[in-house]
Amino acid sequence: PCPPRFLTSKEQFHAFLRARGEPGGPAGGEDEEKEEDGDGDVGSPQSEPPAKRVRPEEPGQDGESREDGAAEKEPAERKRARGQNKSRPCMKPTCYEQNRLCPSVTQGCAEKCYFGARCRFLHDVGEYMAAKPGDLGRSCVLFETFGKCVYGVTCRFAQSHLGDGYQNIVNADLAKQWEGKTLVRNNLSKDLQQQLRKKKFNFKKADEYLRGLAKPHGDGGKGSKATGCSAEEREVSNCTTAQEGLGDSPECPVRPQQGEDPKPDASQSSEEPSSIKTAGPVTDEDLIKLRACEKKKLEIQGKLYLAPLTTCGNLPFRRICKRFGADVTCGEMAVCTNLLQGQSSEWALLKRHHTEDIFGVQLEGAFPDTMTKCAELLNQTIEVDFVDINVGCPIDLVYKKGGGCALMTRTNKFEQIVRGMNSVLDVPLTVKIRTGVQEKMNVAHKIIPKIREWGASMVTLHGRSREQRYTRGADWDYIAQCAQIASPMPLFGNGDILSYEDADRAMQMGVSGIMIARQVLVGALIKPWLFTEIKEQRHWDISSSERFEILRDFTNHGLEHWGSDTQGVEKTRKFLLEWLSFLCRYIPVGLLECLPQKINERPPYYMGRDYLETLMASQNVDDWIKI
Repeated sequence: PCPPRFLTSKEQFHAFLRARGEPGGPAGGEDEEKEEDGDGDVGSPQSEPPAKRVRPEEPGQDGESREDGAAEKEPAERKRARGQNKSRPCMKPTCYEQNRLCPSVTQGCAEKCYFGARCRFLHDVGEYMAAKPGDLGRSCVLFETFGKCVYGVTCRFAQSHLGDGYQNIVNADLAKQWEGKTLVRNNLSKDLQQQLRKKKFNFKKADEYLRGLAKPHGDGGKGSKATGCSAEEREVSNCTTAQEGLGDSPECPVRPQQGEDPKPDASQSSEEPSSIKTAGPVTDEDLIKLRACEKKKLEIQGKLYLAPLTTCGNLPFRRICKRFGADVTCGEMAVCTNLLQGQSSEWALLKRHHTEDIFGVQLEGAFPDTMTKCAELLNQTIEVDFVDINVGCPIDLVYKKGGGCALMTRTNKFEQIVRGMNSVLDVPLTVKIRTGVQEKMNVAHKIIPKIREWGASMVTLHGRSREQRYTRGADWDYIAQCAQIASPMPLFGNGDILSYEDADRAMQMGVSGIMIARQVLVGALIKPWLFTEIKEQRHWDISSSERFEILRDFTNHGLEHWGSDTQGVEKTRKFLLEWLSFLCRYIPVGLLECLPQKINERPPYYMGRDYLETLMASQNVDDWIKI
């Protein structure tokens, strides 16, 4: 893809980066430490895990041409190290700092320690400061933005806001501007966490729906496995019992049909006080449930949708994409069972920044009870514009438990999940699927009409099967066929979008919109300014300094979100390195011989137009650490 004058070999590429990293160059000290080690690893063995063991290049790598004796002598060396290095030393929060300062001291109320006599943290600020690592910079983004850094002396940029006696300085005028404003919503409160852990949360709607699944309906016909009646019987019951639903006993509620909510017992509802806090006109939603046609509509046709990206689709990254023109954002995939248990790490995936005007969350689960309860939980506790069901995850950990792509082969459970979640949600429900499980055996066109009948508001189709994972090209002809079948329900296409030309070609297929995600390489992760290119219909030859400013913004957003103390800094570094592993695959527009860059092509070794551009093209983790 690059002209020959820019191409180089791997050895020359890394030699150039090492030469520019000597004293007087951009990164002298770090390279000197690496050269002393001899093998290019990071100088401090505690800061980074050792390099993966890779089998040396030799004839017969597949084992066919090697002698049997040699293969038996080194059985452990035959298998090449691939994937995640699970034996790497992981840094736990307790390892960030051996002597951590008590939170009560940080928050200025040392006399009211939460742990009392059992407290194992330091209370002596002088002792803590003597052992604290040096500051990383002279300006704290939290202090400069909000007028106050809540991390106080533990901040890794504390010299910018510490006064005499280690007192935390506050810019009163700036802090007053942010007083009372909620920047990040959907936080997990301690009261809610206790209710979930003690299983005291009331799942009224979900329990009512699940009781309907447990009891068979009709005159004893076999019907479907779990619903108790066949599809034809359900259609008949929808017509004959729609008006009788209010008089049914609680023991045998009517199943919701085609997205309609189950109608509650009028006498039971009238006895219970309304749980809806009203301001202004009093609503009757506690007595008369919304019909499917009265629910809030998800009107995002033609908009650019940033897909939920596990690990990399965090809140700071979504803020970057939002600034470049993403219209719709979605949180990372959250496991419903972990949410029901009140796990803080899982609830963190649901957080929403105030700049995300159209925001949804994605849930993963395998059973109607947990998914329906989780939907009701989120409906009552967080602010979202839609809820998405992940029926496209290909990884074995999810698939073998019956979730993700496995739901495409478990249509009974799939139907119960969609109907159940739709019955308890006040916001639209969407579904993300793949073409099928097996390659060359597409089944999405058979499932999409059923999903529309079950009550989903939108479907997103990734043009690959589970077996393909993220390899090979997406089948956009099949996506176009499914878009016609799905009508009038909107269908978003997903796969291989890396330029505005790819987006235009996809929209001509008849889809309602496009979702930009990871693909084989990655659209939004390789170039988050892709949204700007699509909206302005141009190729943006972005400079290395502009790309570096994007990384600086991400770092500042990360320090705001995860904190500016040692633990927050390490988290920000972790997610920045994860993102850099994708950013290095971008080839600048000014170096391309033919536009646009193909998403299936792995970039060659090339020399950039300046040192920083070359450094950003490196696929070596040592160079990512330099950045």
